[in-house]
Amino acid sequence: MQTRLPESVLITREGREAEAILRRCVHCGFCTATCPTYRLLGDERDSPRGRIYLIKQMLEEQPVGEHTRHHLDRCLLCRGCETTCPSGVRYSRLLEIGRERLDRKKPRPWPQRLHRAALRWLLPDARRFALALGLARRLRPFLPAGLRARIPAPGDAGPLPVSTHPRQVILPGGCVQPALDPGIDAATARVLDRLGISVVRAGGCCGAVDLHLSAPEAARQRARTNLAAWTGLLDDGAEAILSNASGCGLMLKEYPDLLPDDDRARPVAEATLDLVELLEREDLSPLGQPGRGRRIAFHPPCTLQHGQKLAGRVERLLARLGFELLPFDDARICCGAAGTYSLLQPDLARALRDDKLEKLLARGPELVATANIGCLTHLAANSPVPVVHWITLLTDE
Repeated sequence: MQTRLPESVLITREGREAEAILRRCVHCGFCTATCPTYRLLGDERDSPRGRIYLIKQMLEEQPVGEHTRHHLDRCLLCRGCETTCPSGVRYSRLLEIGRERLDRKKPRPWPQRLHRAALRWLLPDARRFALALGLARRLRPFLPAGLRARIPAPGDAGPLPVSTHPRQVILPGGCVQPALDPGIDAATARVLDRLGISVVRAGGCCGAVDLHLSAPEAARQRARTNLAAWTGLLDDGAEAILSNASGCGLMLKEYPDLLPDDDRARPVAEATLDLVELLEREDLSPLGQPGRGRRIAFHPPCTLQHGQKLAGRVERLLARLGFELLPFDDARICCGAAGTYSLLQPDLARALRDDKLEKLLARGPELVATANIGCLTHLAANSPVPVVHWITLLTDE
């Protein structure tokens, strides 16, 4: 793609990065076939190709208005287009640059700024979020039906291992997952304990909420805090930083992009493993065959299949453990959760979720499994069958 970015843009790191990304785009349009919003709305401006043009125009200092923000905000950042793109366009990074620049160039209306500030105040703070969720659960009977469905019932974490092993991995402290579903981290610890691996909890929110709400400096500060917490543990012999939330794992693996001048970022990114990357290389015989032929559907989060490029890996591991994986149509299309997207674009998110559930349930699975807390809670709000994290299925005796 030909560009005419002014010198005022090209003298910045982000401007040069954006120009390099723009120049890779060849206008082919393959991305439109896998873009959830384009498939749903049929508007070229709600496709990756259309949004690339909008960002290009903005970077070239052409006038921008609220219509530009409207279409950029509708993107889920699912990265399905990146999987499809034959030219390797890093669309997700271009969108982050575009959104951040637009917010600086044309600040949002104050109600939007207030809403986003409230999300950034609440979601990344695990203690704050747990208190808010506890209050919401008490008030649940008095809330409208649509809101009630979004508030999960309290879950039982189950027992935690008491033994310690020479092998250790770091499990990030996280933000919303421990409160929404404490059983995920507990199941992770129990499964790893049976394989002779101990879990060490350290660090907090990965920073993805801040980054995707156009607050990159806040995301960098959270990342630096995590780097400080994890680097010493890795030096002391921890094997890996283990993520059981695919969205967080993707963020950690991209710390070098967020902090290109921090020498700690790349070693931490290289030490980060999704849960399936660790388990698939282990001897799983101590787990037996927990599947026992159970018929399940696995929803692969976009951050797992498109972001981390781990498509099909969880499915193969579950099949290895005796589960029957039911195929379904459009597995590569986003469910509509997308971090805070379901809170900021609820109508589009619901439409995508309902379509996803229809396809997931077409062959009558006993339950739906997934690998990210956002997808889990989003799908569970309207699913007639249980929606669980796949690691919790491996603790069955």
